[in-house]
Amino acid sequence: MKLILRYIRVYWTWILFVMALKLMSAFSELMLPYILEHLIDNVVPQGSIGAICLWGAAMILCAVVTWQLNLHANQMSVDNAHKVSYDLRRDLFHKTIHLSGNQFDTFGLPSLTSRMTSDSYNVQNFVRTLQTLCVRAPIILAGGIVVTITMDPVLSGILCCLVPILLGVVITISKKGIPLYNEVQRRLDDVVRAMRENITGIRVVKALSKTEYEKRRFLGYNQAMTKSDVKTSTLMAFPGPFMQLCLNIGLASVVYVGAVRVNSGVMKPGVILAFLTYFNMILQSIMAINRMFMMVSKATASADRIGQVLDAPEDLLILPEETSKESEEAFITFSHVNFSYHTHSQTDGDFSGGSPELCLKDISFQLNRGQSLGIIGPTGCGKTTIINLLMRFYDPDSGSIRIDGKDVRTYPKEALHSKFGVVFQNDVVFQDSLRNNIAFGREMTEEQIRSAIVDAMAAEFIDRLDDGLDHMAQIKGANLSGGQKQRIFISRALAGNPEILILDDASSALDYKTDSLLRKAILEHHRDSATILIAQRVSSVMSMTNILVMDNGACIGYGSHQELLETCPEYRAIYETQMGALC
Repeated sequence: MKLILRYIRVYWTWILFVMALKLMSAFSELMLPYILEHLIDNVVPQGSIGAICLWGAAMILCAVVTWQLNLHANQMSVDNAHKVSYDLRRDLFHKTIHLSGNQFDTFGLPSLTSRMTSDSYNVQNFVRTLQTLCVRAPIILAGGIVVTITMDPVLSGILCCLVPILLGVVITISKKGIPLYNEVQRRLDDVVRAMRENITGIRVVKALSKTEYEKRRFLGYNQAMTKSDVKTSTLMAFPGPFMQLCLNIGLASVVYVGAVRVNSGVMKPGVILAFLTYFNMILQSIMAINRMFMMVSKATASADRIGQVLDAPEDLLILPEETSKESEEAFITFSHVNFSYHTHSQTDGDFSGGSPELCLKDISFQLNRGQSLGIIGPTGCGKTTIINLLMRFYDPDSGSIRIDGKDVRTYPKEALHSKFGVVFQNDVVFQDSLRNNIAFGREMTEEQIRSAIVDAMAAEFIDRLDDGLDHMAQIKGANLSGGQKQRIFISRALAGNPEILILDDASSALDYKTDSLLRKAILEHHRDSATILIAQRVSSVMSMTNILVMDNGACIGYGSHQELLETCPEYRAIYETQMGALC
């Protein structure tokens, strides 16, 4: 709840204004039964048409004032709620894109998605409800009780017996609802994850005839969420019928006791009518308070989940720069680096990590400007992890990584990442023009973009398009082939003329001729860049200055192509297998 109050504070003036409007409308609404009672018991018996019209006009005026106040208050409450949710989503998105690799792995994409959508929506609904029901309902409840006591203490005793019971039920149920709503949201994360995995991998699912298997798997997640949701909804639905029962019993009691008192002459008939109206208003306000507590339960659970992200500690802190000194180190230096992907709990907010098996073991190498490094090895051996550490998506468990003589932990993120042009293994084409996909928000001239697509061998297919660089790519590049997408990725990486060029399996969809021309263009036009190329093909890395051979997180060979053929049996076996197959 502290999180919600923190965001509400910015718009506190407008929220208080809405509450003031609701307060005035509540008092105006409370006047209606009172005027009605006075009209029936005191004005009508006098037989004055003028007085009857005057008091009738007063009732109409109160009704119109109540309507107008509620109308404006509701419109403003919606506007305030949207402003709060806008700020919340903005900050949540900003925090999400700055999470470290460990933190992102901990929360998971489906959970972050649901926190951005359904959780923020729950908070928005609560803020809207807070401005309306939290003022009107208590005022109607308290004011109605006070007025009815002054009108007839005996009938008000019925209310005084029912109200504590109803409030006790509402508060008890609401306290039980918060952990249940947390569980529902966690189950929703599982459903979103399963849905996302199947949508992303739908072709694989169909190709392997696993649709029935995936349907059963999704059914399990869906059933678990439904069961949790039904349990929560059943509990939270209990107060409604219970209140309705109390309302009917109370109304029947009021009619019976009131009729007896009117018949005995101790109470006027108008009091019964006014009292029934007040009784209905009071119990309706209690039901509104019940809805408000339900909103509180949902919003508290959602705010806690959002707060876990917003309050996640900064675990990739920028270290102070070292004392400057002359250094003869290489441009890029890995020195005895060890690393493991830490495992975390998604619910306890613990980012301290455990002690799982190392993914990188004592990795050391150097790379100068203008040189190139090829990394080759079986799937899962740690090739991409080296890139993740170099770009500081994670910090190593031990050892050091230096760029231009400085520890990567001393660079501000923007300064560090501006040095890179990178093509990731699972890169993304955005739903935008090819030009904007390549420039990607960077101020680039037409000449820079043109040079990049020529070097990336992308001009060949872009120039054949009717609209060229203005051609619109569909979501995830659905209207582009695998090779075309890879050439767009490479164009994006080359366009910034980076100091460090990283190509992670960036040519797997390219034919051998295009791959060869690409490497030649990079060598000619980006000779000052330090290039790191991760590949499965020996033909892609054999021309690199040095080659790092990986297996199970360890370096099993390092050197030039010729040196590795002589000193590394594993590399020689890969070479003979692949190049022999080509022959």
